[in-house]
Amino acid sequence: MGVHGLPTPSTMSQNSSAGNPRTAAPRAERRFRRPAAKKSLGQNFLVDSRVARRIVSEAEVSENDTVLEIGPGRGALTTRLAETAKRLIAVELDDDLAPRLSEKYAAATNVEIVHDDAREVQVNALLGPGERYKLVANLPYNAANPIIRKFLTSKPAPSVMVVMVQREVARSMAARPGDMGLLSVMIQLYGAAKVAFSVPPRAFKPAPKVTSAVVRIDVYDSPALSLDSHERFIKFAAAGFRAPRKQLRNSLKTGLGAPADAVDTLLESAGIDPKRRPATLSIDEWGALYDLWRQNPDGSDAIRGPDA
Repeated sequence: MGVHGLPTPSTMSQNSSAGNPRTAAPRAERRFRRPAAKKSLGQNFLVDSRVARRIVSEAEVSENDTVLEIGPGRGALTTRLAETAKRLIAVELDDDLAPRLSEKYAAATNVEIVHDDAREVQVNALLGPGERYKLVANLPYNAANPIIRKFLTSKPAPSVMVVMVQREVARSMAARPGDMGLLSVMIQLYGAAKVAFSVPPRAFKPAPKVTSAVVRIDVYDSPALSLDSHERFIKFAAAGFRAPRKQLRNSLKTGLGAPADAVDTLLESAGIDPKRRPATLSIDEWGALYDLWRQNPDGSDAIRGPDA
């Protein structure tokens, strides 16, 4: 199919591809040029087919699934997804890769290439009414967090997200109380995360300097907490992690710009030891703290956390 936002590439003979129409034409694959990775886009192309198969398996992609792939790159993961998914929508930002991908998968009747920025794409415009989908992606390190949060908070959100990110980021996303961070809270508000497996640098070209990992997020039908404002909650949590190595009392005091006695009262009301570190709190405890804080007439206005 054509690329959204770009002229459709010259018509290719779809009759030249024998066999399964869902598989990209072999001739198109051989003609597919390989533009150099762009540092500005944080590109590290997956080249290990075994990793691609494991990602598809982790997402449990079936012939009944619609899959949204972010950043198909040269198509290593795209080809595996196209072999199984009922419908595959691949969103590619790169001006050089998008038309080449459209040509490469022109014979794949279940594949659609969309030339757009995943951080700005309108999800509803890609899907049919009531269409459920899974999101699968090898994400650039420099854009992973905003892309993940965008789709977790989108309507509709995916039922499952399976994404490859830097391993330290993956561990933070799936952390449990004792190792929680702001990213843990942001992700686990919307779904249950687990680290599926690690991926070495040699699985990519060019090879990154760090190890990657695949994370699976099973997205909740509704958020884990009932909140008046998700944005204000995230700002509150950000304030709590302002000084993550300090005691919670001091970190909240710094982040909220609140008097020490007000913070002590807040923590006492929530039944939380003020000497605990922010990383030890569960998402439910953050929710309880936030609910108590917003009951303070001046609470909402006092939050000085970074923009969520």
